[in-house]
Amino acid sequence: MSHDSEPQPVTAHPGGPLRGALKPPGDKSISHRAMILGLLAIGETRVEGLLEGDDVLRTAAAAEALGARVTREGEGRWRIVGVGIGGMQDPAGVLDFGNAGTGSRLMMGVVGGQPVTATFDGDASLRKRPMRRILDPILKMGAQVVSEAEGGRVPLTLKGPREAIPIRYELPVASAQIKSAVLFAGLNAPGTTTVIESAASRDHTERMLRLFGAEVSVTLSGEGGHGRTVTLTGQPTLRGTDVVVPADPSSAAFPLVAALIVPGSEVTLRGVMMNPLRTGLITTLIEMGAEIERLAEREEGGETVADLRVRASRLRGVDVPAERAPSMIDEYPILAVAAAFAEGTTRMNGLHELRVKESDRLAAVAAGLAANGVTHAVEGDDLIVTGTGEAPAGGGTVATHLDHRIAMAFLVMGLATRRPVTVDDGAMIATSFPSFRPTMLALGARIEDGAAA
Repeated sequence: MSHDSEPQPVTAHPGGPLRGALKPPGDKSISHRAMILGLLAIGETRVEGLLEGDDVLRTAAAAEALGARVTREGEGRWRIVGVGIGGMQDPAGVLDFGNAGTGSRLMMGVVGGQPVTATFDGDASLRKRPMRRILDPILKMGAQVVSEAEGGRVPLTLKGPREAIPIRYELPVASAQIKSAVLFAGLNAPGTTTVIESAASRDHTERMLRLFGAEVSVTLSGEGGHGRTVTLTGQPTLRGTDVVVPADPSSAAFPLVAALIVPGSEVTLRGVMMNPLRTGLITTLIEMGAEIERLAEREEGGETVADLRVRASRLRGVDVPAERAPSMIDEYPILAVAAAFAEGTTRMNGLHELRVKESDRLAAVAAGLAANGVTHAVEGDDLIVTGTGEAPAGGGTVATHLDHRIAMAFLVMGLATRRPVTVDDGAMIATSFPSFRPTMLALGARIEDGAAA
């Protein structure tokens, strides 16, 4: 998929109830990390359920360029033969990450701790995204920035050291990307690398490092025990292993909220990851009155998963605390859509991280709400949405700014508004949820190419 092609408008129309069962695509965070750790391990890693969206495929291509043998063996089934820590090669060309902010930032941590030089680039959206806060700790570990675009953005060439320097680093914000980049760089450092976070961010890197044989300890820290101190013992021998990727809760959020807001709907989502650092949206929706049942809880790939039965519900406004943001940072656009259908005011606090995602998501969500007649306000880093308990007017066209989650969120909105909702471009949905449209159509949704007539 080209991110520079002509925009492809898509329109969602209100219609009847959504019904059925589906398994959402594999988790994007775990898919990226499986590719990266497969590269850094000795021997063979086999992955089941990999998300085959554009973002993850860019990470797979980068792993191959850095020396891994990467083979697709079937739908969602991949084999990676790694080179081990210190065994990577300089890539022959630029590592083009397209729209993949996570993949590019995590791989900067990998390159920043290894004796290789690589140039990172991406699409127009990625070129606008700040990389400086990823680079700051990596530079302390011995990496060098050979060249960069203004403000520490891509295109950027990074040269890693023969051995990384172990550091103790306190995160300036709760960010799994920064934490993971430091830990990946620390794999080639003698001694211990420590990351301190004041609020716990998603912990997939810690879990997967252990799965591949690294020694990682995590202790509670900070006020009220909300923070974490993560310590990695450097220069382990990582061994290839089998990884089963659970269904992505961030992708599951779209059919889940669609089932809540389209009257008469009942949808079952199978095998969704229930990691407590990823379930902030479900917690919030239940507080709002959502009827969501967790069924058949089990373990897959080192993570707890469950089936979720979701029924259309009357929602009410709630106050969402800022400390919940790390556990639902990708779900605020779709939460804003749910809030538009709720009775009363929903206040989402502390959303500064949304300003540095694929787009300025806070501004993009606010503009999308405005285009569809939803009462809202932005106060500092807080988003306030006021609903009447009835369907909003709809009828607007939403600027996606090459952001897949903005596109999907407002297409979900259009399934239950009084008039259709158009997004200006649906092409980038393939970065995280390639089957979004056929999945929604199978449930009974009406989503069509082109702008509303």
